[in-house]
Amino acid sequence: MIETILHPRITENKDWATVLFVLSFAIIAITRSIFENRFGDFANLIFSNKYTKVYRDSSHLKSGFTVALFLVQIISLAFFIQIALSYFGPVSKTDWLLYIQIFTFLIFFVLAKYLIEKIIATSFNIEEFMEQFNLQKVTYRTYIGLIILPFNIILFYNDTISINIPLLIIGIILTINVITYFISIKNYQNLIIGKLFYFILYLCALEIAPYYFMYYWFTKGSA
Repeated sequence: MIETILHPRITENKDWATVLFVLSFAIIAITRSIFENRFGDFANLIFSNKYTKVYRDSSHLKSGFTVALFLVQIISLAFFIQIALSYFGPVSKTDWLLYIQIFTFLIFFVLAKYLIEKIIATSFNIEEFMEQFNLQKVTYRTYIGLIILPFNIILFYNDTISINIPLLIIGIILTINVITYFISIKNYQNLIIGKLFYFILYLCALEIAPYYFMYYWFTKGSA
């Protein structure tokens, strides 16, 4: 008699990710239909600085356009972080509980950082400059989030992609962030020169240190 041994087939649940990807594209489509002209200028951000010139007022930081695409940015970045961790450590990219943790951490990190910046800006009387500076950073980082969204889909559903692809994307993201800082510094150099000490303090305390601790948290958490 031949003994048959049945092994349970373990399938990974990816439905939650599909829902989030569809939701992201739905938000983008709705935002594009409501803010058609603004979205067009935003889409050409890599080729033209028209968007940053037209929408440089700090009031745009809390507009529906910015908030909607900021949500897509957080969804996209949380996916990319989890996918990157799955390449570099014992982390599953289909673990929805881990995704919730990363998403929640990013939201908390961004909001906490923004509130601390507001307090420091008010204390140093550089509130208007900080709002404009934040708007420019949010604009470029949102753009990055939207660009890597389709790459997230490919990396999430494909298990045969080389580790060099996530490394290349990380390198591009870091390069764009550095370029963004130089562009922002150039655009607001007159204000920065007048508040140079406070700007250096802001740069060290709120731009370098938080990202170092976030990197430490993610790398230790996945070790």
